[in-house]
Amino acid sequence: MFKNPLLTIILLMFAMYASCGPGDNAPKAQGESPGDKNPLVTVTMENGKKFFIELYPKTAPNSVNNFISLAKSGFYDGVIFHRVIPGFMIQGGDPLGTGAGGPGYLIKGEFSNNNFENNLKHTRGVLSMARRGSQSNPASMYDTAGSQFFVMVADSPHLDNDYAAFGKVVEGMETVDQIVGEKRDGSDRPHNEQKIKSMAVETYGIDYPEPETIPGD
Repeated sequence: MFKNPLLTIILLMFAMYASCGPGDNAPKAQGESPGDKNPLVTVTMENGKKFFIELYPKTAPNSVNNFISLAKSGFYDGVIFHRVIPGFMIQGGDPLGTGAGGPGYLIKGEFSNNNFENNLKHTRGVLSMARRGSQSNPASMYDTAGSQFFVMVADSPHLDNDYAAFGKVVEGMETVDQIVGEKRDGSDRPHNEQKIKSMAVETYGIDYPEPETIPGD
């Protein structure tokens, strides 16, 4: 035992600090391995407010690759959230701002009803890929995602297995709540544009490939 009590206390405090890793309490998606350093996206709105999304490459790898590629290219900069529904979600990622635009290609839908195992549920804060819909033949629209995405503001289990969830807001849900609470102009479009100023992606030194795409608009 050290004879100097002060030195003993300092060493004990250092040992306690060293035993607590900075990522010990980091949220993890279902199916992600403990200790993974997942990509982190910082979404900065035009008004300066931010929210932060952790992406889950083991849950939906091509959806993550696609989102990272678009965000890094600046595709989402200046794009609005064109559809906001209180008690449900906010949707953005359309360069036209109408709900009809995309990146000029499509990607495969990474969800269970499209023969892809994805156990991430559409709970509050979860990020998922939007796609086209067809009531008469839903399966024909399974591989129609592109750039549009949505963030849940409430649990919506009816979307599970039919949409590719691939991330979650880990900080800044108050910004998402502010967006969904905006007054609308008689439709689901906010009266005052809710515009993304920029997206920054931290990949922690991991290289993510370009997405596998399908020809389409």
